[in-house]
Amino acid sequence: MMGLTRARIALDAMGGDRAPKEIVAGAIESFQRMDVEVLLVGDPQQIEPFLSAKADNIRIVPADGIVDMHEEPLTALRRKPRASVNVATSLVKEGEADAVVSAGHSGAAMAAALLRLGRLPGVDRPAIGAVLPTLVSGKSVLILDVGANVDCRPKFLEQFALMGTIYSQSVLGVDDPRVGLLNIGEEPSKGNDAAVRTHQLLEDNPKIPFVGNAEGRDVLTGDFDVIVCDGFVGNILLKFAEAVGDVMLQVCQDELLKGFDGDTLEPYFQRVRSRIDRVEHGGGLLLGVDGVAIIAHGSSRGPAIANAIRLAKTAIDNRVLERLHENYRQAQHVG
Repeated sequence: MMGLTRARIALDAMGGDRAPKEIVAGAIESFQRMDVEVLLVGDPQQIEPFLSAKADNIRIVPADGIVDMHEEPLTALRRKPRASVNVATSLVKEGEADAVVSAGHSGAAMAAALLRLGRLPGVDRPAIGAVLPTLVSGKSVLILDVGANVDCRPKFLEQFALMGTIYSQSVLGVDDPRVGLLNIGEEPSKGNDAAVRTHQLLEDNPKIPFVGNAEGRDVLTGDFDVIVCDGFVGNILLKFAEAVGDVMLQVCQDELLKGFDGDTLEPYFQRVRSRIDRVEHGGGLLLGVDGVAIIAHGSSRGPAIANAIRLAKTAIDNRVLERLHENYRQAQHVG
């Protein structure tokens, strides 16, 4: 890895269901766990009571207002130029921060990134990538898109697959990732017209290590490293997977504790939690914008925010943005 300098993270302190308390807690935890500088963006009067001790690597950047969940993103961002998510993203644009993290209105976070950072050359639509655990210990799968684009053309999905390949290689450490297209069957002819056309595009692109369609039952097997789909299906898949993880953990606890000592089993439960809990992953990287932007869960507590910051730092340290730039520059040169 290169560029292991102190990362500067602009954190939307007012975004999220539990802001600013849990957002500040995540900033403090990240300061204790990793070498980062956190810029808490928001109302100083609301933020300061939760900063229990002075931390040299945490400072407040004033902002006015937030984008409420019921507001239309673009309208709200234009009406509230000093909203916390706007200011936090602008810090990245101005070079004052290396990445932005927000657990607020996801549509507003994405719109702010598009308006202020712009798209990478060669990318029509950005995609949110989410990492899920698989049945293979230590192996994960990257799903994208999980919510940025409800409707997708085949060429958008092709771009997602290329970005996912680069991310899997540079961040997840998979030298030759296996890329799949989420579909209702394994055969190339399966699915709707968009799926069939996307399959052909992925198969014909030499930069994408495409291995075929992935059915719903294949997502968590570990057979695929990257799976692409539109944001409508991906968001449903993500939330269903999170719910199944919660249910399975609860069932295991309820059933196993009937016959065993809880204290004895707790270390095992902790390991299970670390593999399936969304808190461990923190959020999703918005791939395709010209900057590092992390969209965290709205319900995030401190540990999840700290992990979202860690995800941002990992993307910075592994030069994900530079690698995406390089890849698309090469693709355009070849074309």
